[in-house]
Amino acid sequence: MEKVVSGIRPTGNLHLGNYFGAVKSFVAMQSQYQSMFFIADWHSLTTHPKPENIQNSARTILAEYLACGIDPQKAPIYVQSDVKETLELYLYLNMNTYLGELERVTTFKEKARKQPDNVNAGLLTYPTLMAADVLQHRAHKVPVGKDQEQNMEMMRKCARRFNNIYGIEFFPEPQNFYFNATALKVPGLDGSGKMGKSEGNCIYLRDDDKTIRKKVMKAVTDNGPQEPNSKRPEVIENLFTFLKIASTPDTYQYFDEKWNDCTLRYGDLKKQIAEDLVNIVAPIREKIEEYSANTALLDKVAKEGADYARQSASETLNEVRKIIGFRIY
Repeated sequence: MEKVVSGIRPTGNLHLGNYFGAVKSFVAMQSQYQSMFFIADWHSLTTHPKPENIQNSARTILAEYLACGIDPQKAPIYVQSDVKETLELYLYLNMNTYLGELERVTTFKEKARKQPDNVNAGLLTYPTLMAADVLQHRAHKVPVGKDQEQNMEMMRKCARRFNNIYGIEFFPEPQNFYFNATALKVPGLDGSGKMGKSEGNCIYLRDDDKTIRKKVMKAVTDNGPQEPNSKRPEVIENLFTFLKIASTPDTYQYFDEKWNDCTLRYGDLKKQIAEDLVNIVAPIREKIEEYSANTALLDKVAKEGADYARQSASETLNEVRKIIGFRIY
């Protein structure tokens, strides 16, 4: 059975972009693949979070993973920092990765622009830590969003380069895995880009019904269709993307026809989207609250996940040390 590994950086609560873009993929694949999912708390150090933020966010994400349907008996869940073996492989991969390659990574350049006073080495080597997270388990597939495609190529480059340097086919080259045929990009409510915490354009899985309705009704629109069967501008196409992922095909077709014959009322469209999103989020939110209150269960899940992950990573590291020429512990 093929191995699948992926994680989410704990920078607050999960939002619909995380849910539709990644977590639904996790749930779908846990019965089809040998899966592991982790909470990438080391990655969050690139922005210097406070200790309490790291601890609280990791537990929050774990509760949300469980509420979304990930079964730790099928797919172990662990906290990245509980698996120290990751750091050793991270070191080896960094030794074979070149400065120019890392500096050309788009996500590095974007982050460096957003935080010019904190362009740290961890930010630069983010792709090699991400590679270590996956390669330590010799995984075959990684569920990722479209914004991670370049990091995935860097991961494959790390695997190829290790295999070439040491003349051995050891690491598989992990492939992108999408829940749909292509990566799903969930738009933000501000009409531009994707849904993201830093942009403040999210609907969170913990949002109550009133908050969801209020956020959707504030979504950016324009003056409405001016000609029959015209192309929808991006801000309106974003609303139809929400309709596509949250509503029934019949509902989507109804509003699509309204657009094409120039009778669409944005208020009606937004109300429909809001109610359909409420129906998705409400049961998840209730489960999140239940799991969040059971800290003993969360700690048990994290420990069992870490034990499983460390065993998998240790087996890989022993082989890597032997291949490179180091003593095996």
